[in-house]
Amino acid sequence: MRRVSTITVAGIATAALAFTLTACGESSTESGGGGKGKGIGLAFDVGGRDDHSFNESAARGMDKADKEFGYTSKAMTAKNGETEADREQRLSSLAEAGYNPVIGVGFNYSKSVEKVAKDFPKTTFAVVDSVAPGNNIDSITFGEHEGSYLAGVAAALKSKNHKVGFIGGVNNALIQKFQAGFEQGAKATDSGVEVTSEYLYANNDKGFNDPAAAKEKAKGMLDRGIDVIYTAAGLSGNGSIEAVAAQKGAWAIGVDSDQYQQPGLDKYKGSILTSVVKNVDVSVYDLAKSVKDGKPLTGPHQYLLKDGGVSLATSGGFIDDIKDKIEAAKKQIVEGQVKVKTSP
Repeated sequence: MRRVSTITVAGIATAALAFTLTACGESSTESGGGGKGKGIGLAFDVGGRDDHSFNESAARGMDKADKEFGYTSKAMTAKNGETEADREQRLSSLAEAGYNPVIGVGFNYSKSVEKVAKDFPKTTFAVVDSVAPGNNIDSITFGEHEGSYLAGVAAALKSKNHKVGFIGGVNNALIQKFQAGFEQGAKATDSGVEVTSEYLYANNDKGFNDPAAAKEKAKGMLDRGIDVIYTAAGLSGNGSIEAVAAQKGAWAIGVDSDQYQQPGLDKYKGSILTSVVKNVDVSVYDLAKSVKDGKPLTGPHQYLLKDGGVSLATSGGFIDDIKDKIEAAKKQIVEGQVKVKTSP
């Protein structure tokens, strides 16, 4: 086993959809064809694969591993209001069935991964967006604050009213990283910009699975003259994008996946300025390959801006006119001239 602090990220192509979630979201059909090993056991966070965001990015990594390694991976999905016991059972069932690695997608899996990994020492586990101790655990984190800084730069440059907004799904340390970077980038670009940051829920995972709440929150911001809104709220963000698309001249900024490219958001893509892309797909594939090669990655792994672990999407060409300023800001972060905050 080996420890790595930072991984160089390679590009990843999206494989075709190879499984479908059941109506209850608790399990999936298996995908792929019979090669060595069963493949990945992927435990999604709330919202499931079709969140057009965080979970879907993880699924793309699983799809690529299935295609390249002949795996028959399996995915299962969390529901709103789950307990630790629910998450532990999901992870245990995947490990017992022989899937390796077993990956908890989202910080909520941190404690359950730590506990269940002890019961299956020969299986490699991972948690995304958190750090969990254990000799057979890969702790995957990202530079969300750095990507969000660039989103703040773009928002400040594109806002006609000098008013931009941030909507977080749940007010916790992880989502505050998105907020902090966005606010800092916007204010560094336009000292007169007004940044409004609000959350859907103080402490309820439903914040990542409530598009209606995000839609109403975004409408309230638009009514106050905010014309660029960045939402970090998983599936909930779809509601925010819908609201922004209904307001002429307003822009939405997507998160985790390139939301301009998401088929489920196609009718709104003309209003998606850019997205802060978090390459969860790359981290999932990297871990699967390391297990296949017999050298499973363990310990803390950071996917940062300098590695391509996070980036700002250019789909649609809406930020082409400010790309020089975006690149200049990126260079300052990568070279250490700008230190991006991780909390507001």
